[in-house]
Amino acid sequence: MAEADTAALTSSLGQPAVPAAPRYRRILLKLSGEALSGEGRSGIHPERVNAIARQVSRVRDLRVEVAVVIGGGNIFRGYAGEQEGIDRATGDYMGMLATVINALALQDGLERIGVPTRVQSAIAMAQVAEPYIRRRAVRHLEKGRVIILAAGTGNPYFTTDTTAALRGVELDADVILKATKVDGIYSDDPIKNPAAERYQSLAYLDVLNRGLHVMDSTAITMCMDNNIPIIVFDLLQEGNIEKVVLGEDIGTLVYGKQSPGGGADAAGGAG
Repeated sequence: MAEADTAALTSSLGQPAVPAAPRYRRILLKLSGEALSGEGRSGIHPERVNAIARQVSRVRDLRVEVAVVIGGGNIFRGYAGEQEGIDRATGDYMGMLATVINALALQDGLERIGVPTRVQSAIAMAQVAEPYIRRRAVRHLEKGRVIILAAGTGNPYFTTDTTAALRGVELDADVILKATKVDGIYSDDPIKNPAAERYQSLAYLDVLNRGLHVMDSTAITMCMDNNIPIIVFDLLQEGNIEKVVLGEDIGTLVYGKQSPGGGADAAGGAG
């Protein structure tokens, strides 16, 4: 909220204004593994983990329920291993284990600032994580705990984008927040093509038909079938997760016949 608006809402007695209400009750935040690594690095960069933890903590302070799905590309990617001769299924399982490492790192960052967190894994590993059980995950959310959903779907050949869509549907999330290194969806790679157009909103079918690299087609189709909106935004801009949750117009919205706010039909596309 702008400072002028805040001042206008402050009472004559000098009492603080009522904070803006979040637009969403429950969110599914999709993080790439690279989000945890420093610029141009692989592995895990503690300060980057701490920065994400602080953003998630502020969103939780708004009484928003937060589930996180995290990738493992900063450590290992299954399809990259396949190109080096590793069996694809084996490589995908290795990638799932990488997501557990990232989940534990993020859990540590959150709990060090007082945010109760649970890691749930789709692959059983009782010493470090709970098994993923939908009802238990929902109960954690209702109790105000952040849940980090690791090990993908537990099956090879599925990406963590598909996991995000699946868990979003299972947990009845209001929106999937796809955190990236750019400020939305573009018609082309904005780094290679400065003239690329940034879309403010798109229909699911537009993403599929135009071959836009947002999430894989399985994930987009699942969101479309269950009418879960996706917001693609820049994670590296401090405070952006909170801004999206509060309804600020940043990033690119992907939705179906109606926007989350009840907007006009977008079946014909946007931009």
